[in-house]
Amino acid sequence: MKLLVTRPMTARATAALQARFEVAFRDDTPMDATEARAAMQTHDAILPTLGDDFGAAAFQGELRCKVIANFGAGTNHIDLDAARAAGIAVTNTPDVVTDATADIALMLMLMTLRRASEGERLLRDGNWIGWRPTQLLGQEMTGRRVGIVGMGRIGKAIARRCHLGFGMEVQFFNRSTVSSLDIPARQVPQLRDMLRMCDIAVLAVPGGAATRHLIGRPELEALGPEGYLVNIARGDVVDEDALIAALHDRTIAGAGLDVYAREPDVPQALLDAPNATLLPHLGTATDETRSRMGLRAMENLLAVAEGRNPPDRVA
Repeated sequence: MKLLVTRPMTARATAALQARFEVAFRDDTPMDATEARAAMQTHDAILPTLGDDFGAAAFQGELRCKVIANFGAGTNHIDLDAARAAGIAVTNTPDVVTDATADIALMLMLMTLRRASEGERLLRDGNWIGWRPTQLLGQEMTGRRVGIVGMGRIGKAIARRCHLGFGMEVQFFNRSTVSSLDIPARQVPQLRDMLRMCDIAVLAVPGGAATRHLIGRPELEALGPEGYLVNIARGDVVDEDALIAALHDRTIAGAGLDVYAREPDVPQALLDAPNATLLPHLGTATDETRSRMGLRAMENLLAVAEGRNPPDRVA
């Protein structure tokens, strides 16, 4: 099987892929639709990731490719309907991303409530004049009310950390009924009602058309001037312009973001917001997790190569 991997992988994943496939690796630049289509015309399999454009235009013409094994759980950069129509299997890498992504959510919560980014800027800019009783007063996380939007694997892992680690009261919004939770948590039927109830809202929903701009101005107003928003899902789940306005006019107290609507472009007005903690999409950025993602993608590729149904097929 002739495989194209669209980005460099960890040493462990690279060695495993090289041992099993005729494989070529690209550099760290995303593929546009023209490059994606050309790759599918010359390779049996593609291992792409977020930022590579596998929209409908990439599936035009005669294609050699039989499987797209996405590196990541989210597949909103791949047109799944176009892939089905072209007879190309699409897989993802669930489960292995859960813990690292949940950890980054907790880190953003703590950084935002405790104003860690503001403090670091103050120190690095040489403006810290020493300890003062009222300097950069933030909010404690222990005992707060957290609201989780999307109670899948990652949402449940965040809820567990919040409850067990910080004694937080957990409520959540999910479009389908969630049962068999191993911690106390209340499902709230309406999103805005849940946002009114919580101190911190954490977004953990999949990306795509169904969740685009799920959080807009009315939802931010429901969260309120003492509420914080954390997004570790996809950038376009939030109306970014509405969020920028809400941060600057203090409609909400602050935000912690790992994802953005038009990555890697981040609006200057968002960079200028002092009450925003901003990370460069670090959700799964540990060597262990990124290696497991590569190996999980390889399992799906091997299944297709051996004529089996891939375990993580999404299209």
